[in-house]
Amino acid sequence: MENRNNVTEFVLLGLTQNPKLQKVVSVVFLVIYIISVVGNMFIMVTIIVSPLRSSPMYFFLAYLSFIDACYSSVNTPKLIFDSLHERKTILFNGCMTQIFGEHFLGSAEAILLTVMAYDRYVAICKPLHYTSIMNWRVRYAMVSACYAGAFLHSFVQGLLIINLPFCGPNEIDHYFCDVYPLLTLACTDTYRVGILEIILASATFNEVSRLMIILTSYVCIIITVLKMPSTGGRHKAFSTCASHLTAITIFHGSILFLYCVPNSKSSWLMVKVASVFYSMVIPMLNPLIYSLRNKDVKAAVRKLINTNLICQLMINVK
Repeated sequence: MENRNNVTEFVLLGLTQNPKLQKVVSVVFLVIYIISVVGNMFIMVTIIVSPLRSSPMYFFLAYLSFIDACYSSVNTPKLIFDSLHERKTILFNGCMTQIFGEHFLGSAEAILLTVMAYDRYVAICKPLHYTSIMNWRVRYAMVSACYAGAFLHSFVQGLLIINLPFCGPNEIDHYFCDVYPLLTLACTDTYRVGILEIILASATFNEVSRLMIILTSYVCIIITVLKMPSTGGRHKAFSTCASHLTAITIFHGSILFLYCVPNSKSSWLMVKVASVFYSMVIPMLNPLIYSLRNKDVKAAVRKLINTNLICQLMINVK
C-alpha cells in the first residue's frame, strides 16, 4: 500500500444541507449538550460528596457520568459550531483526534456498562460476599481495565486509519469523522488489504463478548430473583437493576441498529440519526434514567440542594 497523503483537511457535509434546519440543529443540540454535561457532572458530584460513594454501584455510576460528560463533548461542540457556518472543515489531525476520542470514550462506556452488569450479579447472587468481592482494589482495577481496553481499541482503530493514503476527494458524508466514512475516501481497496476485515472483526468481537457477559449476568440474576420467597425481595432486586437495564438496552440497541442498517447511500441518513442518538442523546438520558428511577440518588440530590441552600442562607445572614 503506497503511503501518500495529499489531504490536509476534510469537509464535513453535516446532518443537513438546509440552512434553516442547520440553525434549528444548532439550537437543539446546544440544549442537549448543556443538559448532558450539567446533568452528568451534577450526578457525579452528588455521589462524590455523599455517602453513596462507598457503594460499588454508585462508584461505577460516578465514572459513567464522567465518561458521558466527556463523550458528549467529543462531537457536539463541533456540530453546533458547524451548523452556524456554511463551510464545515476539520484538519486531518483534528479528524484523527476525533476518531480516537469517539472510540475511546464509547468503548469505555460500553465496557463500564458491562462491569456494572457484573456488579449487579454479585450484589444479587452473592449478597453475603458482595462487599468483600467488590472491594476498593477490585473497583479501581475494573475501572482501570475499562480505560485500558478502550485505549487499546481506539489506538488500533486510529492506527489503521492514520496509515491509509488519502489523495482526494475529501468530503465526509457525516457530521463528524468516523471510521467507515473515511474508509470510502482512502486511495486503496481497504477490503483487499484487510483493514476493513480487521475493523469489522474487532467491532463484532467486542460487541458480542460484552453482550454475552451482560446476558449471562442477567440470566443468573433472574434465576436467583425468581427463587426468592418474598415478593418484596424480588421487587427490590429487580428495581436495583431497572436503571442499568434501561441504559444498556438503549445504548446497545442503537449500536445493534447500526449493524442492521444496509451499507448504502440511501440508508446513510439512518446511520447519522443513530450516531446522534448514541453519541449525544444517550449521554443526556443516563442522568435522567438513574436519577428518576433511583430513590438513593434522589435523596442524595435533595440533601445536597438543601445543604447548599442552608449554606447560602447563613452567608446572607452574615
